[in-house]
Amino acid sequence: MNSKIWLSSPHMGGHELDFIHEAFSTNWIAPLGPNVSGFEDDLKHFLKDNKEIAALSSGTAALHLALILLDVGPGDEVICQSKTFSASANPIVYQGATPVFVDSERDTWNMCPIELERAIKDRISKGKTPKAIIAVHLYGMPYKKEEIHAVSKQYNIPIVEDSAEALGSHYKNQKCGTFGELSILSFNGNKIITTSGGGALVTSNKTQKEKAVFLATQAKDKDVAYVHSHIGYNYRMSNIVAGIGRGQMMVLEDHVNKRRANYDYYVSKLSHIKHITFLAEPKDYYSNRWLTCILLDSNKNQEGLRVFLEEDNIETRPLWKPMHQQPVFKDAPSYLNGVSDDLFQRGLCLPSGSNLTTEDLERIVSLIINYFE
Repeated sequence: MNSKIWLSSPHMGGHELDFIHEAFSTNWIAPLGPNVSGFEDDLKHFLKDNKEIAALSSGTAALHLALILLDVGPGDEVICQSKTFSASANPIVYQGATPVFVDSERDTWNMCPIELERAIKDRISKGKTPKAIIAVHLYGMPYKKEEIHAVSKQYNIPIVEDSAEALGSHYKNQKCGTFGELSILSFNGNKIITTSGGGALVTSNKTQKEKAVFLATQAKDKDVAYVHSHIGYNYRMSNIVAGIGRGQMMVLEDHVNKRRANYDYYVSKLSHIKHITFLAEPKDYYSNRWLTCILLDSNKNQEGLRVFLEEDNIETRPLWKPMHQQPVFKDAPSYLNGVSDDLFQRGLCLPSGSNLTTEDLERIVSLIINYFE
């Protein structure tokens, strides 16, 4: 069997072990240490915009803490993009709140501003003003910032920006991860950079950062005894994991460039095939192209191509199954226009790792061409 080509595998830059060895030599193995604050400073320097960063155990933990900071609780409703991974929606339920799902638009595949306003108006008419909006940059493509934030401002509903897939992307030169009242990042093993598992909460408010860190470290009060006046969580990033992140930050821009080059290669070799279309960047948008995604002309070709590549040991995946289709969310309110359902039926994610070789790309493209010929 041919060697495995993964969808998006971890890609080390070479300096990660330097930070890990330093942690071992100084015995900073505890959850706190200089790598944690150093990684936060690295992210702060990259994002700019005077942001405060709390390094955490996962992007999901960051989303959970963001909702706590916005005082989301039982009986509340939170609007969430339907076309996303379940981690965007699960923390809503952690808080005893109800997710309200909003469909996508065609230009970026992200939350549709028209459906968003329709959802807000309808929830208000039912006596439920949503407590927050979780907007996602799908596959690294920024959402429609101006339109989404205009709706948010009109109804005074804060935005939690899910930038788990979009570190290194920007809109009008403003980096993703700096749009929301609170924003989150992910460093899961398949992301643009990885700490094996990890995430971060981004805020402009130092007090919010301090509260997030307090809650993430079991909410221990400042007392020599173990005194707790709040429910806390074990959500802080460890010093070892943060060392991986520090090394990864050194190659972040290179990883973005390589993933964008993957997209360009696929477009150059496959755009002549009438069965395939690509998601282009609208004007002023810059995507990290975390994953290169294509739309096929039918579900038959989507599944046929997926299986054909799998038989050659090449991993691809359908686009995220919309949250409103998930059994666990079957009773949640949803405001739909059919876009995310169609994307799920026809969309396919191609191998996109920054460590793909020229030979890997040639093999993938050759097989896709063979499938349609």
